[in-house]
Amino acid sequence: MSVQTAERLQEVLRKPGTTLADWNGSGAGNTVVEEVETDGRAVRYYINEFWTSRQRRALALHEVPYRACFKAELPRFFIQLLSEPGDLVYDPFAGRGTTAVEAALLHRRVTSNDINPLCEILVRPRLAPPRQSQVAERLEQVPLVHGLEAELDLSMFYHPDTESEIIALRNYLLQRLEEGALDSVDDWIRMVATTRLTGHSSGFFSVYTFPPNQAVTQKSQRRINRKRQQAPEYRPIAPRILDKSRDLLKALGRSQREALAESNGSAMFLTEDARETHAIAPESVQLTVTSPPFLDVVQYADDNWLRCWFNSIDLASVEVRLTMARTVEAWSDVMGGVFQELYRVTRPDGWVAFEVGEVRNRKLLLEEVVVPLGLAAGFGCEGVVVNQQDFTKTSNIWGVRNNRAGTNTNRITLFHKAVERHRVH
Repeated sequence: MSVQTAERLQEVLRKPGTTLADWNGSGAGNTVVEEVETDGRAVRYYINEFWTSRQRRALALHEVPYRACFKAELPRFFIQLLSEPGDLVYDPFAGRGTTAVEAALLHRRVTSNDINPLCEILVRPRLAPPRQSQVAERLEQVPLVHGLEAELDLSMFYHPDTESEIIALRNYLLQRLEEGALDSVDDWIRMVATTRLTGHSSGFFSVYTFPPNQAVTQKSQRRINRKRQQAPEYRPIAPRILDKSRDLLKALGRSQREALAESNGSAMFLTEDARETHAIAPESVQLTVTSPPFLDVVQYADDNWLRCWFNSIDLASVEVRLTMARTVEAWSDVMGGVFQELYRVTRPDGWVAFEVGEVRNRKLLLEEVVVPLGLAAGFGCEGVVVNQQDFTKTSNIWGVRNNRAGTNTNRITLFHKAVERHRVH
């Protein structure tokens, strides 16, 4: 690590305030700095609110629902701090692609990897966003006929006419894909429709159900319908696709579109095991920002079963490749291989920001597992950044009751690859 980078890192991590953009280097910091022994080594913890915990402070383009995703402020903090325009930024567990989109907006090159091909469907269109008028014109060309039925029972989610329109759009997109005619406007419509399939407001295609980042089973939806005494009403899909497109595209200026287009030209999307990403050149990545699957806390395959169906993704083949370890030992075995691969692709003087979250009501601090893995791969651990956020829950999730206030943290273990590339054994 260069002296300049080290000094800037220490300076930023000790600063008061909420975001990197707010920081001007003035005043005494109020960051709490602690040293904790982990695996026989002293690891420094930096505890503060380094970026805002407020909702919807990032560009609206990020507002694509996905289970267990982090806010754009998290990757932005590290991208601005530890990379420069033109550098390659990577996420091996990309999900909805928050790191990729934010890196593109900041004029970085991007590579994303996720076992589920759904990732590229959710991310690529946001690197080439169309105009609202283009979306409206294309939707007029899609024959949203009635009278079609899915090959599986979706009656608990949709009115028959809504279901038919979904099938018609699905058939149109699949045909365009087979013909090699699928373009960026089609990609956008597919992405938006995918995120509107189910949800908890009239802006979604379905009757009231769980938030859109978690699709329930048919059996569970029947129970919801009985409890709420509800039945699916007709909800035409085109106006809802247009409304969501308008929300995503608002405040997207010319300079941002240019930055996205620049990154899109070289963007790489992989569907590989994060331990074997041979398409990524050795020592090419300046910064990795990622949030891996945390044991079996989130059932990613189950949550996305309807999205996979709509996009003709074989859920069974995805599910068998997902990392859903039930024990710390099994999870550690997988992540050890991930760190070995990250070391291979990271440039000398490059960085890894590895979010470890909070697991099992804070009884398990994953950084205590992750730090030895990173060290064994050859990285140096520069500390754990703990972004502390006060919150009020609006839903009963993650074990916190509705409308209960509390404190949540993002916990990011920060690794650095020394220029001399000394490997720790």
